[in-house]
Amino acid sequence: DPRVPPLAPVRHAGDCASQHSPAANSRVQTRRRQARRCRPAVVAMPVLLLLLPIALRPTAPGNRAGFVQMVQPTTRPGDGGAARPPAVAAPAGFVAPKPKPLSMTRPKEQLPSLITGGLALAVRLATGVFTLGWTPWLLTGDDAAAVGVESGTYGFRLGPVAFRDTSPLLAEAVRPEEPLVLYEYEGSPFCRKVREAALLLDLPLALRPCPGARAGFASELQERTGRMTVPFLVDPNTGTEMFESDDIVEYMLSTYGPPRAAYDPKALWPLRGGFQVATATLATLLRGLAGSQRQPNARPDNEAMQPLQLWGYEPSPFVRPVREKLCALCLPHTLVPTARGSANRDALVRKTGVQFQVPYLVDPNTGVELFESPEIVEYLEAVYTVPSR
Repeated sequence: DPRVPPLAPVRHAGDCASQHSPAANSRVQTRRRQARRCRPAVVAMPVLLLLLPIALRPTAPGNRAGFVQMVQPTTRPGDGGAARPPAVAAPAGFVAPKPKPLSMTRPKEQLPSLITGGLALAVRLATGVFTLGWTPWLLTGDDAAAVGVESGTYGFRLGPVAFRDTSPLLAEAVRPEEPLVLYEYEGSPFCRKVREAALLLDLPLALRPCPGARAGFASELQERTGRMTVPFLVDPNTGTEMFESDDIVEYMLSTYGPPRAAYDPKALWPLRGGFQVATATLATLLRGLAGSQRQPNARPDNEAMQPLQLWGYEPSPFVRPVREKLCALCLPHTLVPTARGSANRDALVRKTGVQFQVPYLVDPNTGVELFESPEIVEYLEAVYTVPSR
């Protein structure tokens, strides 16, 4: 986000490591941690397996680094001196599909993705499906009657009773006025750690995809920090910026989480250590490294688009294909979290006027809003790729 001032690099032992200049490191802020010890080889091996297909990718003509050449992203509307975003339009005759909650619109097409998405969900022990402090409620009487689309209240009614889930723990936590900005990419286990932590805390993220830590917004990141290392967090609410996934998670917990004494720290153990790296890497491999490289036919000006808005939570097998496609196309987007217990479930019901369902995409570049995972992926493919000749 151009409104955030230039950022100072932070020395560390590397999440998705890249080269950095000595001159940039000389400006490291003293409040950042010193370099950590190198991770054990047993932890590094899954990461090497993840990055190997990217490293072996054939070099494209005129691109010595082996990655698709990118245009420099421009500033966005609403910022001083901003240029207009590229003009795009919905496909001719496009009609948004009607939402069909709790169903598959294209069973044969979706089934393989749902299976691998479900396996990835299981491998990560459903981390990110539930918010911290998730609490289910069985409502009766007037409380049950108040649940529904008419009142803009998320829940499921069954006769005289209703089921609803919230997070009283997060209701008292500090909420950011603006989304936190995260430079990341789908396949990185370290980036996944940060995204899952944000889901636990019900925090919206303005995502800047950097597939392979070299494409997409990676060049913008290098200009700002002197490095191509992800994840990298910018909090426009506090002026804080930092590398290192563990530090980012701790920062989000201390700044936007409930008091430490209010929850069991064991709830966070899937985000820790070698288990997290190994299982997150396995989840990425199960998905075929989707979102780890820039799609060859992606529009070269996708980075300059207005950020799209995706309502959902990425562990969902229905949401994940959309997230992967947005990352592969290098499209900036804001992820509005809707994990179980999220207050945003009520907000989505009020916004759409239909029963809660994700994924839900809002595209300010075309004015299109739509549900249904395969239709969203198809729409993104039609609008944000270059037609083959």
